[in-house]
Amino acid sequence: MSEVTLMLQAIGRGEKQASEDLLPLVYEELRRLATARMAQEAAGQTLQPTALVHEAWLRLVGDGDHGWENRAHFFGAAAEAMRRILIDSARKRSMLKRGGDRVRVELGELDLVTATPDDRVLLIDEALERLKVSDPELAQLVVLKFFGGMTNEEIAHMKGANERTIRRQWNYARAWLLENIREEL
Repeated sequence: MSEVTLMLQAIGRGEKQASEDLLPLVYEELRRLATARMAQEAAGQTLQPTALVHEAWLRLVGDGDHGWENRAHFFGAAAEAMRRILIDSARKRSMLKRGGDRVRVELGELDLVTATPDDRVLLIDEALERLKVSDPELAQLVVLKFFGGMTNEEIAHMKGANERTIRRQWNYARAWLLENIREEL
């Protein structure tokens, strides 16, 4: 039985020191495996073989499931961990190409009725001017809510509209403003 297999069995029994002793025994082979995997990747890959080995190692020993039967089983699990890391990395790069770096902001986080610094008020005003061009009625709603401090109920009563309609319009207006203000930042 190889020394690696003995270490894997010790890890399986829960001996903490065994995983520390295993790394020096398998590091070079993991590095070769990572280098071979990286050679198959497209040009421009920013992940280096050493980083891939370290990330795979953390996934292998960090998840608590160490039931490797032998050397081949361990290296199979290592290869699978590397594959998943590379796939995750590719998905992340692909997502960024398609605007995936945008941060989701809930509508409630843009509370326009509360006091805001002058520069934000100016940004809101500039966005409001653009909104007036495309939807004057929605722009009026923003003025009433933001500058007038009116409630949905008050605006609905004033306009002779349903309060739910005003709430939907306000949610749309806030989203529109948020998007347009973010473009300015």
